Amino acid sequence: MRTWLLLSLCALLAACAGPRGAAQRPDFLFDDRLFAAPSERVGADGIFSVSDAMRRYLQHPQIEAQLRKKGLQRGLLEALYTTGELRLDYDARTTRNAAQAFDARAGNCLSLVVMTAAFAKELGLTVRYKSAYLEETVTRRSNLLLRSGHVNVTLGRRFVDPRFPGPGEESMTVDFLPPEEIKGLRTREIDEQTVVAMYMNNRAVEALVDRRLDDAYAWAREAVRHDPQFLGALNTLGVVYLRHNALAQAAAVFSHVLERDADNLTALANLAGAYAREGRIEESRAMQLRLAKLEPQPPLHDFNLGLAAMKQQDYRTATEMFAREVARSDDSAEFHYWLGLAHYGLGNVEQARRHMARALETSNGRQDRDLYSAKLDWIQARSNR
Repeated sequence: MRTWLLLSLCALLAACAGPRGAAQRPDFLFDDRLFAAPSERVGADGIFSVSDAMRRYLQHPQIEAQLRKKGLQRGLLEALYTTGELRLDYDARTTRNAAQAFDARAGNCLSLVVMTAAFAKELGLTVRYKSAYLEETVTRRSNLLLRSGHVNVTLGRRFVDPRFPGPGEESMTVDFLPPEEIKGLRTREIDEQTVVAMYMNNRAVEALVDRRLDDAYAWAREAVRHDPQFLGALNTLGVVYLRHNALAQAAAVFSHVLERDADNLTALANLAGAYAREGRIEESRAMQLRLAKLEPQPPLHDFNLGLAAMKQQDYRTATEMFAREVARSDDSAEFHYWLGLAHYGLGNVEQARRHMARALETSNGRQDRDLYSAKLDWIQARSNR
């Protein structure tokens, strides 16, 4: 049985509700002795920094004219996302700071929020962030399960800029989900301190996926230091310890999370795993029972059954299992990809082609698109024989 470690990515999945109070950093949870210095610079510096290239973009005559005509908020958002000049590419796998996202013309949801905020601040606009309450999605990378949530950014006017005396608006929100998915969602405001911690947490998760444990620890530690109330970063810190086989330290972190949020699904699952690896079987079972009451069906249960069936070349069962996951999440590229492969195993070439095309349509990131495109070409070539 494969062990999955749960992490929070680009999300405020475990933060405490209600007003923010002063929170002490849980420095007692850090064990720097276990890790070497990171291979990259780790910290909050530069996340929202505006590069010379970004300033030149704002000073382009066409963009300046648009800002004057439509007002700062609408002019900026259209310049970034609707005129097509930047040709931004959504890349779910990589978290970049503002300047990096601009240079790459790509980034995940948090990267685009950060870049938008950086541009807005450069124009003297106020910036507010909101976390949306939506059904979280679970994806997998390496042997990690990633629970993803959602954040958007709202731009408001701070003052009337004589350079851009356009109409202006009280506030405008930019969201990177389709309108039909965000309609009616409940949101709550979060502060920039949490957004920075989320950025650092994403960087920690990405380092974990790449098996760079020293970097992952450094990013997770800084995320916790920056916002001790962001429980997602604490959970990531615990997973780093698990990957390092520092079981006692991992259990201490997950227990700390559960003291703050007794029903935290991610911490419960990870603490059960930590206890099992320590040989604390009864305590592990107790955690699993609590988890089962809160979440009767584990994430990707049918998907994992489908993968097992594929290994046995039982394509009929695999098709049934993957179809269940697709019914729950039609916009998951990976679910469609595997369903397409299962149909191909059954000889259902047209169904295989349709699901592989859907995988390509819903894919996030160039690496995935290249994979699904190549597989779709492969299936179509065989269907034309």
